[in-house]
Amino acid sequence: MSDKKLTGLQRKIRVGVLALQGDFAEHMNALQRADSEIETSAVRYAEQISGELAIDALVIPGGESTAIARLVDDGNDPLFAAIKSRAQSGMPVYGTCMGSIFLAREIEGSKQGRLALMDIAVKRNAFGAQRRSFEIDLPVAELGAEAFPAVFIRAPIITSCGPAVTVMATIAEGIVMARQDNLLISAFHPEIVDDSRVHAYFIDMVRSALTAAGSVRSSEALPFTGAGALSPAPYH
Repeated sequence: MSDKKLTGLQRKIRVGVLALQGDFAEHMNALQRADSEIETSAVRYAEQISGELAIDALVIPGGESTAIARLVDDGNDPLFAAIKSRAQSGMPVYGTCMGSIFLAREIEGSKQGRLALMDIAVKRNAFGAQRRSFEIDLPVAELGAEAFPAVFIRAPIITSCGPAVTVMATIAEGIVMARQDNLLISAFHPEIVDDSRVHAYFIDMVRSALTAAGSVRSSEALPFTGAGALSPAPYH
């Protein structure tokens, strides 16, 4: 396979998906649809985060946030210490639904364990029971002119965010997609629809991070072509 097909890397981009619970297989499939040249892996161990063959980025899928929180509360799980350390060093991390709760600095009405990496406050189960799940056509300027088919399943809502956070999408109830430097979150589930633009946007974040770190020759890194990609206006 040529260097050009590897988009300037000396090896393939490695994107891991946290595979302790939730729809991690769907995320792996969505990432492959977005870019068949990357490598995906199911992440369960700390050495996959910081070992010799460590991933370049991580997706944290939906699931039950309190179950994951118990592992964090134990304080002895090396996997979550490794995730936090790599993310603080610039590794791109994308959290969907439960993943966005796990990344949040504050969870309204809860002291459950979390990574607390992103300067946002979230409300769990903001729309009630699962039977109140819904799908809408969601405008996201960074993904282009066409609205994204966003599916919300027992979804959280982002109720507030700090000045370093860029809001990418909102609905009447609040913020549903946002970015802070190398961190991306969405309250909805892009992995269960055929549209792969959200995952393509995240992969482009990974390419940009590797370029900045010198792992990609910047002249050969391929940018995401969505309108306004990687240069959204700050939220006020």
